[in-house]
Amino acid sequence: MEEKDLFENGIVDDGSVSVSITLDDDTVLECIVLNIFSAGDREYIAVMPETDDEEGTVYLYRYSETADGQPELTNIETDEEYEIVADAFDELLDDEEFEDMLGEDEL
Repeated sequence: MEEKDLFENGIVDDGSVSVSITLDDDTVLECIVLNIFSAGDREYIAVMPETDDEEGTVYLYRYSETADGQPELTNIETDEEYEIVADAFDELLDDEEFEDMLGEDEL
């Protein structure tokens, strides 16, 4: 599973990355980008609200870039696609936790 390096690809200059997302009820949330990753033949983005009242809330969206390189987020269309993406994100978290437990020198 390939991760997108936000710094290397010019999406982020430094520090954390924030995006605004609009929920189905037209609520606008400022979110921190957790990761951009591949699942199947598409790329997805995981974001978490900056002010997370329900600790641990993560939103998953399809990720693409416009012709001029601007990030574009779209909704995941089916439950089946969501399950694939959620499983890929969980696997990514498991891998990161494993790497944190071992430390970079031991990998």
